[in-house]
Amino acid sequence: MYGALLGDMIGAPYEFDRGNNSKDFPLFCEYSHFTDDSVMTIAVAEALLDFQFRDDEDIKIGLIESMQKWGKRYPAAGYGRKFYHWLRAKHPEPYGSYGNGSAMRVSAAGWLFDSLDATRHMAQLTAEVTHNHPEGIKGAEATASAIFLARTGHSKDEIRGYIVSEFGYDLSRTCDQIRPGYYHDESCQKTVPEAITAFLEGADFEDVIRTAVSLGGDCDTLTCIAGSIAEAFYGVPALLEAECRSRLPDDMLDILGRFDIAREHGHDVFPNDILTGIILIEEAIARYYNASTQQNLLGVLDAILQRDYAGGHFLIPVIPPQALFNMVDIDHVRVGDTVTNQEDMHFKLHHIQTADGKTWLAAFTSEEEYKKGEAASIISHFIGTVLEGCAEMQEEGIIINPWGASFLLTKDLIKLILKASKERSAQ
Repeated sequence: MYGALLGDMIGAPYEFDRGNNSKDFPLFCEYSHFTDDSVMTIAVAEALLDFQFRDDEDIKIGLIESMQKWGKRYPAAGYGRKFYHWLRAKHPEPYGSYGNGSAMRVSAAGWLFDSLDATRHMAQLTAEVTHNHPEGIKGAEATASAIFLARTGHSKDEIRGYIVSEFGYDLSRTCDQIRPGYYHDESCQKTVPEAITAFLEGADFEDVIRTAVSLGGDCDTLTCIAGSIAEAFYGVPALLEAECRSRLPDDMLDILGRFDIAREHGHDVFPNDILTGIILIEEAIARYYNASTQQNLLGVLDAILQRDYAGGHFLIPVIPPQALFNMVDIDHVRVGDTVTNQEDMHFKLHHIQTADGKTWLAAFTSEEEYKKGEAASIISHFIGTVLEGCAEMQEEGIIINPWGASFLLTKDLIKLILKASKERSAQ
């Protein structure tokens, strides 16, 4: 998402046609700061990370919750009038917009999914919660499609051909032809084609940014869109990425960190889909392991809660008698169950005893984690079921990834997660 965020920051000082329509300008100045484009890009990314494995209605609920949360957190970021009221509505409804806001915030959808069809579908969902006009949806889908094609090795000619054939945008004009008569227009129809054209003409990431800014108009949004595609095609220079990070608050950096992990590993992190995304727990634990702050502790609990809500699993080591393998399908055993066969042979959970003599249920986030230690048979089970089972057992709690950067999830913390989960389900 760095391309989108940088485009927003670099374009912001020249919004409302305040530039000189030139590619010669300082990339950063005292007015180069993030706006609503970046805030909503982060909000959509967080929602897709949290809800991508849910059904469409849950994804839309997650998008609304995230966008309203981030909008209230940064209320002065420069939202449009209708969207500003939507952010504060108790029961927000889409309002038929074809504004370019649907395209400016969609970049995460271009990165997180494994097919063009899935990418377009998710882009549509991100638009529909507000911008449910056909042109608003088209702008989001076209932008996400260009990102997907760019990151999957397609040429500029292939990207141009797909956008023209699928969405009907006119990409025949050059930027020199666009520039003289172009003006501030916040519609998808008058922003997305121009942003894609700037990408197509640019020679590298920075040149795309400069080309987009030189067009003028709704400059932060146009450059946000162009930058999001340019990142997927060229990558972002390390110095520009560092500059971007230096201009963002910690809460946005946290989402960027989660997104970077998801983007790097894609959907093949684990052999089983139900473990996909659980690396977010590992990343949160690593942050807490390095700095045991209250904020990082809450980050671990939130990661566990989000993966539970998305149907994520833990891997639980067990010690079954050999005869049990002939009697029981261990993939369907509930945590907390005592399983016996006709000879009263018991299914046992694997425990860890810490130096203080306390006993903990062991749980792992991946095969790589449990293979670091003792060999054990493994069952995979829903995080929520594991938490509920442990809450009723005599152990102190759960030790997550005991052979690596471990985390002690006490019963008090488990109760907090279960309470938050129930409250969320009741909403």
